[in-house]
Amino acid sequence: MCGRFTRIVPLVSIMTRFAISNQVNEKEYKSSYNVAPGQNINAIINDGRHNRFGQLRWGLIPSWAKDPKIGNKLINARAETIAVKASFRKAFLKRRCLLPADGFYEWKHDSENKKMKTPMRFQLKSGELFALAGIWESWTAPDGHKIFTCAIITTEANELMAPIHNRMPVILRKEDEKFWLDPSNHDREALSKLLIPYPSEEMAAYQVSEDVNSVKNDGPHLIEEVRRDSVDPIQHDEEKDHL
Repeated sequence: MCGRFTRIVPLVSIMTRFAISNQVNEKEYKSSYNVAPGQNINAIINDGRHNRFGQLRWGLIPSWAKDPKIGNKLINARAETIAVKASFRKAFLKRRCLLPADGFYEWKHDSENKKMKTPMRFQLKSGELFALAGIWESWTAPDGHKIFTCAIITTEANELMAPIHNRMPVILRKEDEKFWLDPSNHDREALSKLLIPYPSEEMAAYQVSEDVNSVKNDGPHLIEEVRRDSVDPIQHDEEKDHL
């Protein structure tokens, strides 16, 4: 799954990287070392001509939902079933988005004590900004006001992620982002082929502070590496793979 991520780059980096066309109020953007479900998060959609930057609440509320609390459970959508599940299938075909990130967290469970969890941060080796694949929805409350929400798509884990968790968020290749965002693109099969694990050899992972466990915490210290005495068993190293 994906339940927490980081987005700490300046707004101008996102505007440039994703060729945003609309004017963005600086107040709409806030960097975060601990983005969490239920928060309004920055997202990119395409209006048929241009990429537009805005905010979506993390936790998808389907348009047909009676209770908006369903969004608390729909923070992720599985790639394997997104095209058929009632909660996601329409958004998958018509309302796709990009969620800018520069890292995400997952927790490693202790093999002997399942209650003990070690937070890990995953990122690209290059340190570059990347796009998580998402879908979005518009829900109308009984009083008429609209709530715009989203979910992050997950897929099976790659080799780097597998020792920590069996799922990971879908990171799209740069060359696939335009195809993903195009609202006129309803090719279910072609879109589904994009929802695959990102290559392990292009990613890195390291242990971080347990302070990240609380959504109330934010700040640079959350992404500082916590050194271990032993060799990190999940750090991808091509030479070690052949030992």
